[in-house]
Amino acid sequence: MQAAIEIEKLDKVYKGEKGQPDKHALKGIDLSVPAGSIFGLLGPNGAGKSTCINILAGLVNKTSGRASIWGFDIDANPRNAKASIGVVPQELTFDAFFTPREMLELQAGMYGVKGAGRRTEELLKAVRLEDQADAYARTLSGGMKRRLLVAKAMVHDPPVLILDEPTAGVDIELRQQLWMYVRELNARGVTVVLTTHYLEEAEELCDEIAIINHGEVVACEPTPQLLRRIDEKEIIIDVAETLDAVPEALARFHASLVTPNRLAIQMSRETTCVGAVLDAALKTELTINDISTNETDLEDIFLQLTGSEG
Repeated sequence: MQAAIEIEKLDKVYKGEKGQPDKHALKGIDLSVPAGSIFGLLGPNGAGKSTCINILAGLVNKTSGRASIWGFDIDANPRNAKASIGVVPQELTFDAFFTPREMLELQAGMYGVKGAGRRTEELLKAVRLEDQADAYARTLSGGMKRRLLVAKAMVHDPPVLILDEPTAGVDIELRQQLWMYVRELNARGVTVVLTTHYLEEAEELCDEIAIINHGEVVACEPTPQLLRRIDEKEIIIDVAETLDAVPEALARFHASLVTPNRLAIQMSRETTCVGAVLDAALKTELTINDISTNETDLEDIFLQLTGSEG
């Protein structure tokens, strides 16, 4: 499959000022984003995600390495590369005295989109802002402004869309609406690159996920494969009796006593049979009130790979 974005040995060093040390923001990263995919770019604050995005958008100059967007090298063909990408920034930046319709028309003009090729009304409707099309931007809610940014990024119909923390600080309903529209764009062939702090979003939406930490790519795999990295399941058993120790029948499963009425058993799906655990629990002759499981999710893997504590 053609790569929508190719990054090879991309390096960025910010020079320190007034005796401060240089900051090595990107350390020779390699990434390939498949065309037509939804690609997650995750990492802690300061990991290098925004630097990478800003280099692709032409807002930051790289120190070394190469990058191409839709087959266009950002150095050799900067105009075509920029025309192939739309970026939705994390910050809400607007001219307070422009209306959404005026903003989209102006943005289209800046990309050289002629009258017949402009999609202002279509985009306003797609992001559900047709009723606010002629209202001043300063009167829009935060969620409306976020949707307007998505529309601005799509005025020139780019094949690649980058969303930098698009749902930060927005309510659940808006988040669902935004993802519905992103899925529609992806279904029409738009490649989407997403950065987010909501790991459950990345787990649900992304075909492939790269995790960046301290300027380096520490993982880049299809989402199901990444989730298999930690093959653990936790079984929680709530009992009616008050316990002061783990029952002998469950000791061989490395059970632990979470509370006097709750046992936790860490198990590998590869090596431990759930049926064996349940049989052993029944042999204890305890009164079992409830049994539940906790599955590995993306947050577990993220914390393990980045060493984050929260």
